[in-house]
Amino acid sequence: MVHAWAGLSDQVRLGVLTQWVPPELVDQAVSDCGRRDRRPGALPARTMVYFVLALALFHQDSYDDVAENLVSAIPGLAGDVPNKSSFARARRRLGAGVLETVFHRVAGPVAQAGTAGSFWRGMRVTAVDGFFLDTPDTPANREAFGGPEAPDGSPVAFPQARVVTLSEAGTHAVLDARIGGLNCGELELATPLAETARGMLVVMDRNFAVLDVWQAFTGAGAHLLIRAKAPVARSVVEHLPDGSYLARVTSLGRNGRKTRRVVVRVIEYQVDGGETIRLLTDLLAPETAPAGELAELYHQRWEAELSNRQIKPSQRGPQEILRSAAPDLVHQEIWAHLTVHHCLSRMIVDIAGHHRIDPDRISFVKILKAARRSVIQQSTATPRKLQQFLARLTAKLRSLDIGPRRDREADRLVKRFKLKYADPPKGWKRQPTRRIQPKTITLLPKLV
Repeated sequence: MVHAWAGLSDQVRLGVLTQWVPPELVDQAVSDCGRRDRRPGALPARTMVYFVLALALFHQDSYDDVAENLVSAIPGLAGDVPNKSSFARARRRLGAGVLETVFHRVAGPVAQAGTAGSFWRGMRVTAVDGFFLDTPDTPANREAFGGPEAPDGSPVAFPQARVVTLSEAGTHAVLDARIGGLNCGELELATPLAETARGMLVVMDRNFAVLDVWQAFTGAGAHLLIRAKAPVARSVVEHLPDGSYLARVTSLGRNGRKTRRVVVRVIEYQVDGGETIRLLTDLLAPETAPAGELAELYHQRWEAELSNRQIKPSQRGPQEILRSAAPDLVHQEIWAHLTVHHCLSRMIVDIAGHHRIDPDRISFVKILKAARRSVIQQSTATPRKLQQFLARLTAKLRSLDIGPRRDREADRLVKRFKLKYADPPKGWKRQPTRRIQPKTITLLPKLV
């Protein structure tokens, strides 16, 4: 028997996000990945792409609830939702490659000229960072991704997928990403992002201060600003007028001989008289890249942390695990999360640009909820309705605007212990988030 959805499912859309993931783009991705529909009566591939994206948009909902959200306002579909097993089989047939292709065709630079925090001296400012997502504890996931283990080798938590992203600092939009596991290092996943970063200024933390990453990004035409540990780049080559200096970084081969050498510029400074921070950059000329500006710019690296927070606690849900029990479906689900997040970031930038304000002032949670409502209500079923919905949403600035970002700080403490019922460390006290005065950056010139 042919299910009722087989002839009507082409009407399924993803609400307001359909503007950036139109059916034509989905059909092309399905065709390029060789996933054309071959079984009469089976759930079509295009429908399943939108369904998997909806799984990311409604992460806390079950398969049945997500399907109802997609078709509740479509006559002929709402009353006859396929069972969960049909969606599970269709997800396996679809695979991860289609969603990865969709993401890479949707993702791209979002910030426009004048977008706050997005450009520095003509270069787009981006950041590389990684995060983990818990997956269901199945033998396949644990073998593919690995997970935390006790000293005796027994598992103590869920298997974890590792995601390393390249994102715009000013908009939080993810431009590119790579997916691995806890058994795969960040450096291995970060290196392939170099081609996407061509012509951009990339900010990274000190875990990425290795020659392989440095040469991959600079060789691709990107510029770097990376924090480094104290022992790195101590061989001074030349002192510069602004107090920074050129230094040599070398790599040793297996026989102990120096195999690679790179000259970098080192900038040292303190924030409010605290610890000394050392930055490495390939921008060697103080005239075109002042040390003070680069020291202030490094703070933009934290925008990648905020982007990760939008994906994890806000979009996925606090302390939620992914729903996929097989590694291929885990990849599929993560690409869907990244695609949805990128579309939401575009919505935020469009609204902020219309009102000429910083995108940081637009509430991500409010936009997420608005996107969910647009799916349930089918309020964007036609191009005209889509434009009307966006116009109404843009006009609601008062409810979306959370105001300018304030100078605040909070204690950096572990909020989620590996053992759920373990007692917190003695003396563990967390003060509430509090307002602070703007911090002062003091350069530390290297004396000759």
